[in-house]
Formats: sequence, C-alpha cells, structure tokens
Amino acid sequence: MFDWTQIDTVLLDMDGTLLDLHYDNYFWMHYLPISFAHQNGVSVEQARARLFADYETVSGTLDWYCFDYWSNKTNIDIRQLKTDVEHKIKWRDDVKPFLEALGQVGKQRILLTNCHPDGLTTKIKVTGLDKYLDTLYSVHQFGYPKEAPELWDTFIAHHPFDPERTLFIDDNERVLDQAKKFGIKHLLGIRNPDSMQASKVFEHHPSIDDYHHFTKELLA
Repeated sequence: MFDWTQIDTVLLDMDGTLLDLHYDNYFWMHYLPISFAHQNGVSVEQARARLFADYETVSGTLDWYCFDYWSNKTNIDIRQLKTDVEHKIKWRDDVKPFLEALGQVGKQRILLTNCHPDGLTTKIKVTGLDKYLDTLYSVHQFGYPKEAPELWDTFIAHHPFDPERTLFIDDNERVLDQAKKFGIKHLLGIRNPDSMQASKVFEHHPSIDDYHHFTKELLA
C-alpha cells in the first residue's frame, strides 16, 4: 500500500487509531447521559436526546473535544466523571508492534490528537503510550481541531515536516480529507476504531483494520 522508503514522518491520531475508541464512545454515548439524567431528574432517554443534540451542534469544532466546555454545559465535572471509567482505556491490540517497528526503521512518530490535554495526560498515565512515540501534541495548544484548515498551517509552523514524505493515519475521514487538502501525500483510514462496533467504510482513502501487515513490511 505504501513505499516506506518515501515516508519519513508518520502522524498518528490517538483515539480509534492507537487506542480503542470504545472508552470514549462509552463515556459520551452512555455514561455521561446516565449521570446527566440522574443529576437533572430526567429519564436517560431524555438526557441522551438533549446531549446528542448538543453534540451535533459543536461536532467538528474544538468545543466538541473540550472538557471545560462540557463541564459548563452540563454542570458536571467531566474530568472527575471520566476517571470513573478510565479502566476502559485500552490499546488496540495491533498497535504496539507497529509503533516499535516504525521506531526501529527511523520513522518519526508524531501523535496529533483532538483529545483535550487532560484526557491525553490520563491516557498516557494508563497506557504509557508516550514511550512508543517521539512527540505528542494535543491540537488544543494550537487553537483548532484537525477538521479545520487553520490547524495544519499552525501545526507545520510549530513542528516542520515534509507533507510529501508524511503518512497520516486517522479513523475520521473528514479529518483525512482536510489533511489531503493541506497536501499530506500518504493517508490511511482505520476501519474498526471501536472494538465493540462494526467496521466502517472509507469512501476516499485507503483503509485497514489491522497494522500487522505493515509491521511485517517495515521489519522485512
């Protein structure tokens, strides 16, 4: 799928790409609605309808990924609530060998995540993922999500790289589309970001559901 001799930098999403997205999906789709229902004396169905409408309003913006925004919106301490279910934070099974192989052949491994910095800190604490990466960034330090074209210009000014010799891996096709517009040459989607949900189809980019083939290629 890729000529690895033409790739120097691998940009990596985190949730769904390196870590199982089930933790985040469970929290936002189930655990928060239950907590919101309990706090406000409404049914879980009513809470879910209210929250899902709010989610839709800010989808693809930095607010969607912001703990402070949702703490203010729900009057619930999102940081504290997330610690209740952090036992669900898990690696994708096939990721560690792939990241190790990238390191062994000298590829630069950069995490670029929409996750809030506090969420990133928690995931590092639980998984130790920082040991498998060269540099880690939350887009919150740049002021834009990966869905925004402004992010990419801001990011490359902060951390220069050659888009022509970069592979970007993400489970969000909208994000991959934006990266392509920016000029990143090699793009890859993850079809099965949540281990508890069915795989999805990518319309415009190559995609995989397992890194093991790449791991073998890199070490061949």
